[in-house]
Amino acid sequence: MSDMNIPIPPATFEFLILSLKFQAESHLGLLYFGDEKDRPEPSLDLARHTIDMLAMLQGKTKGNLSSEEQRLVENTITELRFRYVYASEQAAKKSSEPAPQSAPEEPAPENKAEA
Repeated sequence: MSDMNIPIPPATFEFLILSLKFQAESHLGLLYFGDEKDRPEPSLDLARHTIDMLAMLQGKTKGNLSSEEQRLVENTITELRFRYVYASEQAAKKSSEPAPQSAPEEPAPENKAEA
């Protein structure tokens, strides 16, 4: 373990929402670490599940949030839904594109032994 003591943020509603937002953005392939060539493919099912969990929280907390918390939830869900649609469209385009064709291979030379 490291000797660094990184403070843990307080367990707040805002932190929960932002954590789920970060998770959804990761599943959508918007956040990654490393080279562009190592960028993972989006996991649309997991992104959709995380967005649905945020929407469930929105419904379950209706009437119990401050105006700032309510605005955070609404804006987060709206933004993620737009990003989900965009990622879905990009995935559909990518899957409908024909695979790049490589140059045809030359037939292997036949070794004919003269008898």
